[in-house]
Amino acid sequence: MTPSRPYLLRSLNEWILDNQLTPYVVIDASLPAVDVPRDFVSNGQIVLNISPSAVRGLAISNEYLEFSARFGGVPRQVIVPIVAVLAIYAKENGQGMVFGSEPGGEPDPTRDANSDGAGDAKEKSKSPKPSLKIVK
Repeated sequence: MTPSRPYLLRSLNEWILDNQLTPYVVIDASLPAVDVPRDFVSNGQIVLNISPSAVRGLAISNEYLEFSARFGGVPRQVIVPIVAVLAIYAKENGQGMVFGSEPGGEPDPTRDANSDGAGDAKEKSKSPKPSLKIVK
């Protein structure tokens, strides 16, 4: 299956705009092919306003988030691989979504490249099974 992140990103952007709020995206600027103004990157991330009043030509494809905007008065084209989009939220109330890794999608950029995944499976098997409690 194709990754769900671009579909969720498009839907949440539309939902935020429909509610007359301002959509912000959090980008992992340390990933390859992320083309953002480096002067505005902090701790390896950049937060971008993608509202229609802030950007021109916003395109959210299954592979990239692209638009042009002004940074410090200087026009700039921004191109971000979808896998580098970490979250989308409304500036005014913080409602939105943080994206995690998903099976069949792009590799998790935060995962250690030398890991074989065996440790992850062991950690998951040790976790207790969910259960329900009756609370009176």
